[in-house]
Amino acid sequence: MRNYLAVLNRELKSYFSSPIAYVVIAMFLIIAGIFYYLIVTNFVQYCMQADMQAQYYRMAPRNMNVNMMAIRPILHNLSLFYIFFLPLITMRLFAEEKKSGTIELLLTSPITNSQTILGKFSAAALLSLIMLLFTALNVLLLFFYGKPEIGPILTGYLGLFLLGLSYIAFGVFFSTITDNQIIAAAITYMFILFFWAIGWISGAVNPAVGKVLANFSLIEHFDDFAKGVLDTKHVVFYLSFITAGLFLSYVSIESAKWRGR
Repeated sequence: MRNYLAVLNRELKSYFSSPIAYVVIAMFLIIAGIFYYLIVTNFVQYCMQADMQAQYYRMAPRNMNVNMMAIRPILHNLSLFYIFFLPLITMRLFAEEKKSGTIELLLTSPITNSQTILGKFSAAALLSLIMLLFTALNVLLLFFYGKPEIGPILTGYLGLFLLGLSYIAFGVFFSTITDNQIIAAAITYMFILFFWAIGWISGAVNPAVGKVLANFSLIEHFDDFAKGVLDTKHVVFYLSFITAGLFLSYVSIESAKWRGR
């Protein structure tokens, strides 16, 4: 545990001792904030128009579902932005070690490969969690415009966190196979987009094949979370995806260790 915490602490310090964490968090929050503003503005305008229409026709005002009309689109936008920002967090984890030559010291140190991978993975996961917590402040403001249900919000954020961990796990893996951070980020982008696009392809092929493809789609499994539905099959899928990414990272590091580089 001590070695794991040492790696975690080292990685967190490296994030926040350089502009990386600050730039990524700032850019993520700016873009998320812009789309949040657009969604909420449209929602408020729609509510005002519906209220005016109800008054004109002397009807009872309609009940507006904040969760469905505002929070769900916000969550889906955040899941999309994750694609572009999380590879920037993971690209340096091992690629930088290889580039600087410190990977040899890491592989020959008393720290096991599992502890190294889990420490680096946890550091990136904590950074992604910080990004999510900042966006949660925006969602809390919606309580001024209605009465959102807290349950679906928490479920949606759980889904976002698991989705982010899936991206990070394979981002760690791709960072182990190259010493170039740009290449590591690019491969991670392509990998994530592939598993994102499977959901779209599933609607254009044979229904039986489409159902199988949809089961491998990262975003398809997130839909229920965004709706406030907590289904264990989606949790198991993401945990399996995360485990696969970390296992491949372990195999990659072990292979490099036996090759002596």
